[in-house]
Amino acid sequence: MTFEIIIVSVILLAALALLISERLPYDLTALGIMVVLMATGILTPREAVSGFSNPAPLTVGALFIVTRGLMRTGGLLFLTRLMAAATRGRPRRILLLSLLLVGVLSAFVNNTPVVVLMLSVILGLSGRFDISPARFLMPVSFISILAGMSTLIGTSTNIIVSDLASEAGLAPIGMFELARVGIPVALMGGALIFLLSDRLLPRTHTPIFHTGRSERHRYIVELIVPDGSRLLGQEVREAIRRDHPDVEVHEVLRQDHVLYPETDDCTLIAGDMVLLSASAGELVEMLGHGGVALPNAGGEDFPALYDLDAQIVEAIVTPESRLVGRRLAGTRLGRDADLHVLGVQRLRTHYSEQRLENLRLHVGDILLVRGRGQGLQRLRTDFDLIVVEDTVPRVVNRSRAPVALGIFVAMVAVAGLGLANILTAASSAAFLMLLTGCLSMHEAYKAIDVPVLMLIIGTIAMGAAITASGAADLYAQGFLGVFQGLGPHAVLAAFIVLTSLLSHVLSNNSTAVLLMPIGIATAGVMGVDPRPFVVGICFGASACFATPLGYQTNLLVYGPGGYRFSDFLRLGMVLNVVVWVMASLLVPRFWPF
Repeated sequence: MTFEIIIVSVILLAALALLISERLPYDLTALGIMVVLMATGILTPREAVSGFSNPAPLTVGALFIVTRGLMRTGGLLFLTRLMAAATRGRPRRILLLSLLLVGVLSAFVNNTPVVVLMLSVILGLSGRFDISPARFLMPVSFISILAGMSTLIGTSTNIIVSDLASEAGLAPIGMFELARVGIPVALMGGALIFLLSDRLLPRTHTPIFHTGRSERHRYIVELIVPDGSRLLGQEVREAIRRDHPDVEVHEVLRQDHVLYPETDDCTLIAGDMVLLSASAGELVEMLGHGGVALPNAGGEDFPALYDLDAQIVEAIVTPESRLVGRRLAGTRLGRDADLHVLGVQRLRTHYSEQRLENLRLHVGDILLVRGRGQGLQRLRTDFDLIVVEDTVPRVVNRSRAPVALGIFVAMVAVAGLGLANILTAASSAAFLMLLTGCLSMHEAYKAIDVPVLMLIIGTIAMGAAITASGAADLYAQGFLGVFQGLGPHAVLAAFIVLTSLLSHVLSNNSTAVLLMPIGIATAGVMGVDPRPFVVGICFGASACFATPLGYQTNLLVYGPGGYRFSDFLRLGMVLNVVVWVMASLLVPRFWPF
């Protein structure tokens, strides 16, 4: 083992530890990788920053712009309207149509914005028909991942692997090349999701604001159970519904934990905070009985909840939001006089008023916001947040929707027919989105997820260092030593599982970049065609269903669905095994050694 290999291995282990622990933002970790590789002389400055000119991050950035143009103009909104009209509140029909719609879209559109689009639709349907959104949100995330494996542009991972393969002297991945395995995997996975989700997923009701045409508006509110309350020691639903049968209890917030009446023991103790839906008259009546009280807002009088000019809504922090990583008190939400954040729910942890000012926002956080007048209108048009009401939020600039849809279809057709490579097609589509007014320059800059691109660029530098130092060959020999005497089929199967397991703790893009040189080196040591290993990385890197951490769409639905970590493990491991087995059997069949 040379000194260079030791240095590269130390850098790799340090980078993995930082990415897993999230001690530093992952874009800062990526920048650190490039700096250390330059400082140690492992790579020249030109080699260390070569990822900035690599086609992979440029293509992903262009697709961010194209996808935002579709969402900004409502180019796909007609599909969600058809779904809302067709389901009529039937859970199995909602699930089936959600799987079909998201599956088709995710094969051609980056799956994160597709899930963002469906998130608001499903939460709206759940609130209208009183159905648990947990039955649909995880399946939507999973089917988007499965369908994204089927085409080159379905997920950024496939684009990155294709470009890295081209740099290594191999043929790039075709637009529909992966469909030979991806479609059977998606169909099998989708069928299992449809059959098993009702058995394996909870039916937790997360708080959703109810609206309607009735004069009896309903609000979500936090009520605290004070010392000496007559409700102490009673089960929350029985205690409240005995006198107020129309009040709907969503959650009991006990210190830092969220308890759900459907699944948890909710016997009330002093200091519990109850999250419920009620009309203005019901709230006044409940407060008059003295069993509950309104919490204060950092020592100030709480705003009048029965002010009919105000509404309470949920706002979900999106993956590309500028609010991510910022303290709530320092954002415009904390400074807007017409908005009042009542609380924040992160996964199964609730943050009360006294702690809000110190909270740094994460992707998937749910903000419970009371707004009025222009403040509420500003909130609804804020693309950093998804505002959840009982209807799908209107998308502005719908007059450009046919143009945006036409540009997108043309991009897919040009890339699919081989008339241009994916970078040319995606860049041209992004340019046309801006030129035709489907998207402004400011919105295009907002659409580009810079931390994700930096992570790709940093890991490309790490992959180059692994190859240049000879570490890839050393790792490949060590990997083969574990499977000595077994054929390439067994080694490929093990490599797919390894890739999948690593993607559960790292991002799938990082996993693909780091393992590409090792996979190619492994094939070289065995004297076989590296193509099956390249394709295997595509499927293995996207097979990260068992935790909410490995894939952005899983993290996005974690909080709104009210899921536990174990919920992903139950259904996710089934899908992991499906991908492992089917990819191991089918990849060598279509891409022989």
